[in-house]
Amino acid sequence: MTLQDILNHLLNFAAPALALALLLPLAARFLRKKSASPFSWWAQIAVNFAVGLAVQAGGLWWWGHDGKMLTYTALVLAVASSQWVLMRGWRR
Repeated sequence: MTLQDILNHLLNFAAPALALALLLPLAARFLRKKSASPFSWWAQIAVNFAVGLAVQAGGLWWWGHDGKMLTYTALVLAVASSQWVLMRGWRR
């Protein structure tokens, strides 16, 4: 496997977590206009991306390969939960 193949696999592995990490803070700005988050966009993206990668790595470890729908479901739930915590959703 060449270096280009390895990078391609790593980028494709991280792409779902990165997409959610970028989209959730943006969606939160539109859906919750009243309350501002105590964290910057970059902090929210970094935390959500780290949570997403952890879930992806856990799914890879558990099943031995990535791409399982249950892993993607856990990814969405975990990243949405971390965004809720970052936005202090319980204070609504």
